[in-house]
Amino acid sequence: MNEQERWQEQNTRYLSTALTWLRLRLERLAQAWPDRQTPITPLSAAPVPAVAPTAAPKRGFLGRPLPRPAPTLPPAPTPAPASVSVPASKAEPVTDEQIKQQADALADLAQQSNGEAPPALILLSRRFGLSDFERDTLLLCIAMELDTHIASLCARAQDNPNQPYPTFALAHALFDNPSWDILSPRRPLRYWRLIDIHQPGAQPLTTSALSADERIVNYVNGVNYLDDRLASFVAPLDGDVGQFTLPPSQQAVVQDILRAWRHAIKVGDSLPLIQLAGPDAASKHLVAAQAVAGLGQHLLYRLPLETLPTQAAELETLARLWQRESLLLPLALYLDGQEMDGNAPDDGRGVMNALNRFLAHSEGLFFLGVREPWPRLNHDHLALDVGKPTPGEQKDAWKEALQGVEDRITALLASQFNLNLHVIHRTAQAELDEEAGERETLSDRLWLACCLTSRPRMDNLAQRLDTKATWSDLVLPDEQLRLLHQIADQVGLRHTVYEDWGFAERMNRGLGISVLFAGPPGSGKTMTAEVIANDLKLNLYRIDLSAVVNKYIGETEKNLRRLFDAAEDGGAILFFDEADALFGKRSEVKESLDRFANIEIDYLLQRMEAYRGLAILATNMKSALDTAFLRRLRFVVNFPFPGPAERKRIWQQVFPDDVPRQALDYDWLARLNLSGGSIHNIALNAAFLAAHDDPDTGVTMQQILIAARDEFTKLDRPINEAEFRWQPPPAPPAPSAPITQEVSA
Repeated sequence: MNEQERWQEQNTRYLSTALTWLRLRLERLAQAWPDRQTPITPLSAAPVPAVAPTAAPKRGFLGRPLPRPAPTLPPAPTPAPASVSVPASKAEPVTDEQIKQQADALADLAQQSNGEAPPALILLSRRFGLSDFERDTLLLCIAMELDTHIASLCARAQDNPNQPYPTFALAHALFDNPSWDILSPRRPLRYWRLIDIHQPGAQPLTTSALSADERIVNYVNGVNYLDDRLASFVAPLDGDVGQFTLPPSQQAVVQDILRAWRHAIKVGDSLPLIQLAGPDAASKHLVAAQAVAGLGQHLLYRLPLETLPTQAAELETLARLWQRESLLLPLALYLDGQEMDGNAPDDGRGVMNALNRFLAHSEGLFFLGVREPWPRLNHDHLALDVGKPTPGEQKDAWKEALQGVEDRITALLASQFNLNLHVIHRTAQAELDEEAGERETLSDRLWLACCLTSRPRMDNLAQRLDTKATWSDLVLPDEQLRLLHQIADQVGLRHTVYEDWGFAERMNRGLGISVLFAGPPGSGKTMTAEVIANDLKLNLYRIDLSAVVNKYIGETEKNLRRLFDAAEDGGAILFFDEADALFGKRSEVKESLDRFANIEIDYLLQRMEAYRGLAILATNMKSALDTAFLRRLRFVVNFPFPGPAERKRIWQQVFPDDVPRQALDYDWLARLNLSGGSIHNIALNAAFLAAHDDPDTGVTMQQILIAARDEFTKLDRPINEAEFRWQPPPAPPAPSAPITQEVSA
């Protein structure tokens, strides 16, 4: 028999003895009325139904079994109390000695545990501060649910067959040391809703029917689970306690929390609310769970702030029920306001007002998970920042999750991706399970899995580009190519420079790489971004301005924040095409809209400097960018308009190898003053013309000239007919036959 079973057996024995004592008192009171003496049935003849400890648990939020922890250490079993001598006829009334015998047995059962785990009714009385009279009144109400004889005894004890239920008047007549203050709404029975009062119409309170709350009945009977009325508001949040070892940066936050709680307990103050600020919810859940575990066997639940009721009565009931549960189980609550703005104006009916009222009616262990600290709280609080593990800590986490893998792989993953412990271990475990003897491809699969982590969030705010271009597709001067290779190298070597060589210890911003591609349209800026992303094996996202920019004040900044956070986690490359639309110069404030437009640019300045990944800005108008952005850029690559030599190379590479084509005059085509983008359009249109005319013959110069004329027209470029007259070069003359001289003999 384990500890829980021993405690359950003792609790059942105590409850049975308490019901026998109660029935004797009811019978004696009933005997005081004339001609109503009827002996009570011995308890052995009508056993008290008790819920077995192995009964199926009730189901809570999302159908999960609700926890039923045992109260600390249960005591060893004791012999059953001696059976009471019950009168066998009307001539044998209940005596004081019989009642005293049961009262002494109750006292022995309550104290035999040596202070380790008293019966549930004693525990409940201590936690809610019940007096002896209040405890006995609660037992009278609970007995109605556990013993079918109690109803008839109540009716007889009140000399009224229409009152087969407990009342305050009956409790005052039945128990010793009665007190009228138990009727007060501020006393525990009514304040904690341990009992329900059924008072129809103008019936007096003292004669109204009383019943015990179902949750309290089950608790006293040894079944401890979360109140069903809270299941629609809260859900368990274990934070993977015991699965991960917290890194030092997060463990320091846990110690700060425990220090604040222990100080409050020592001086007798209420526990402060712990604000956990930061963008990563999973890390905050883990820190909260570890802090709660540090205080003992507390269960952590999550309550989304948007589900808080706004009506005062409903909110007070919720707070009262939660505080009652926190005393019975015990519990801690994580109030989740991750996507809410605590600085937004509150009209008195909003989340901030509801949160303050909820905290005003509650006490216990509370966390508030937010992105930025909320300043307008009326409750004592401690604000702490919780971030993801540092790159060095992420490297150690990868090592722990990928035992035996090369340090080079773990260092590369930690330098490129910014992940929390949960994602690191989940990704590593999934790839190790799939490995099945193919360790040589493990690093590639891990890299791909990390790239996919941010895809769901990024796809809502940006357009992912399918990168196919390679370095051989670029036609640029040597100086621009050198800068582009340097950009790619810096992305891959960040861990060595920042972490191994210590630059990260001296810098708190500017750890990312911001690049500007400036040049005329069609000069290859977008394709170059694809080349870099393809070379680094990273996702490339082109920012969709329609999904980011919002006319409502503050919404653009929120969208940009989500965009940068998601990109930073998954190591994605951000590509701001037509960057001058977002990064334009700040203007003089002449009206309120100018001020808010400048605020957006100021936010971009700060967020770009804090971004740890690669961000590429492309613009046709470099002069339109705010000068503050130019200072924060690490590289500026100017894309020149291609000259004849570059245009010839572009023409030579623009057609895929599978395209059939006649002999093309690349020197003549290079004389057309066009950008690379225009050359690509002409080649594509010429291919369609060739497919229509004669697929077997393929692309000819005549079809290219037709497509080139259309491109010039589209660009409103003047057309010089002489430039579009192409004649195939004359064939070289056939070599003449050699002249031989006949020599006569």
